[in-house]
Amino acid sequence: MIDHVSIAVCDLAASTRFYGAVLGAIGMKAIDVRAATVGFGKQYSEFWINLRADMAPIEAGSGAHICFRARSTKMVDAFHAAALQAGGSSDGAPGLRPHDGDGGYYAAFIRDPDGNRIEAVTFTK
Repeated sequence: MIDHVSIAVCDLAASTRFYGAVLGAIGMKAIDVRAATVGFGKQYSEFWINLRADMAPIEAGSGAHICFRARSTKMVDAFHAAALQAGGSSDGAPGLRPHDGDGGYYAAFIRDPDGNRIEAVTFTK
């Protein structure tokens, strides 16, 4: 259905390092590296960060939200820990979200240094 998604970042080098660590925790890597954009994925670039050096700060109540599927709860935990270690902030610690699905929805939410809201999820049932 969706081939790829992109978000804007203020500092491409810093965001490349951030997402390299965060997405590396769930099995993704930088595949396409260009002057003003970097594409991450497992086999092809599914998630892109695009340099927008003059972009306005992202409001905390922003509606933007991207979720990545992880293969295990350990990967979700590692995603969250990597984000905090790399300069992101928690927007929801790893754990079950019983109000989502049948009680097996295990997710973590982070904000990247620009304020983009990113999630990792796995299903335990």
